[in-house]
Amino acid sequence: MPPQLPPGAAPAPAWQQQQIPGMPAQGGTPDWGRLAEDAEARGRRRKWLLIGGGTLATGAVAAIVATAVMTSGKGGKTLPAAEKLPSASAGAAEPSFSQVVPPNPREFISTEEKDKAPLSTKTLFPHSKPVLDKRTYKRVATDTTTDCASATQGGLGQVLAGNGCKKLMRATYEREGVAVTVGVAVFADKAAADKAKAQATGNVTALSGDDGPTFCRATACRLTTNAEGRYTYFTVAGYTNGSPVHSDDTKALQAGRDVAGYTFRRIMYRANAQATAAASPKPSGKASAKPSAKPSASASPKD
Repeated sequence: MPPQLPPGAAPAPAWQQQQIPGMPAQGGTPDWGRLAEDAEARGRRRKWLLIGGGTLATGAVAAIVATAVMTSGKGGKTLPAAEKLPSASAGAAEPSFSQVVPPNPREFISTEEKDKAPLSTKTLFPHSKPVLDKRTYKRVATDTTTDCASATQGGLGQVLAGNGCKKLMRATYEREGVAVTVGVAVFADKAAADKAKAQATGNVTALSGDDGPTFCRATACRLTTNAEGRYTYFTVAGYTNGSPVHSDDTKALQAGRDVAGYTFRRIMYRANAQATAAASPKPSGKASAKPSAKPSASASPKD
């Protein structure tokens, strides 16, 4: 039942009759739970209002900055363009790397103009007891002559002289009753040496040691002929007791091949030594020394 007004009292205005949520209509006990819920709802609304205001403020600042940048471009002042990097097609020269090609050793023994190393029987045949394919030989004699024909037999002298032989160097090696004389004819260039090889006939004269017996005179012996660079070399191999070498003989054949191979390696040693010297840097301010064909102290006598 609604409360009764005292006699003679006027009713309260309508705005005064509005009831506050959570509060009793007339002096009752407040509803504290309702009041707490209302307070919490008001706090949440205030928080969202603050977040929304901050977002709007941030957007406004960004809009102002963008407007300022666009406005500054209208005054003729533009931002610097990005720097362009040079491209490979701009015509710039690409780096080049020089390749040092080592000289061909054979070039240094192909002509006398390039073949400047000392040349003698001491430089060409330096080993007194060379070991050739595990076989030890003894050098018993050497000889050099500029009259090439004088140290030949059977028409070889005419061939050497006709191709301009400058000198003929000989060396003789012995092993187990077999002797081999090698003769190296020196020409002006490779063409003359090759021609002498192709025309070769006869043989070099066998060279005996001071106390050694004569061999390969008026008897059959093994002969070889070859050429390398401006050098043509010949071997004559036979028995020191004067016995003839038969067609099925192997000892004289092997000895001749051993000494011929040794001579080839000595000629190539000379070529390689000069090529190495030419490729090596020369000391500044000093005259370059002539390349040497002598083997070093550490060179094995097996070559």
